[in-house]
Amino acid sequence: MPKSKFVKESLTIMTEMVMPNDTNTLGNLMGGNLMRMMDVAGAIAAQKHSNRIVVTASVDNVSFVNAIPLGNVVTLEAKVTRAFNTSIEVIVNVFSENIPAGLKDNTNQAFLTFVAVDQSGRPIEIAEAIPETDLEQELFEGALRRRQLRLVLAGRMKPNEATELKAIFDL
Repeated sequence: MPKSKFVKESLTIMTEMVMPNDTNTLGNLMGGNLMRMMDVAGAIAAQKHSNRIVVTASVDNVSFVNAIPLGNVVTLEAKVTRAFNTSIEVIVNVFSENIPAGLKDNTNQAFLTFVAVDQSGRPIEIAEAIPETDLEQELFEGALRRRQLRLVLAGRMKPNEATELKAIFDL
């Protein structure tokens, strides 16, 4: 079994400026371009944790809360929340900053799941992630519920087997 790693070791910060080629006809960052950036930042965090090639397995709900205009600086912060046998959940937070105006907003957040693979593309066992802070512990505990929801929605787990999800609704 690989050694455990602290969650903080996976922190990845990526920064890009929104250029004209990245925007839609309203002059805002296109959603697909933002999703690409989120995928790259998340993959880097997952690779830091696993020391392996990773492939994207799923992306949870991505809501576009605020538009990111041309010229703004986009900062993505990605960090592993939990590692399972071969999969790694990563949270990606997106910030948009208008530097001249001194304005910075948290515009998006999503959970992405990656699978660590060997050179042949087969899933490979990875180290567990160890949370240290209260927030990291909260995200770590919630990861099992999010994982079960993903598996149920994908048809890979029966709803009655999702014990963590059932516990939320048991009154």
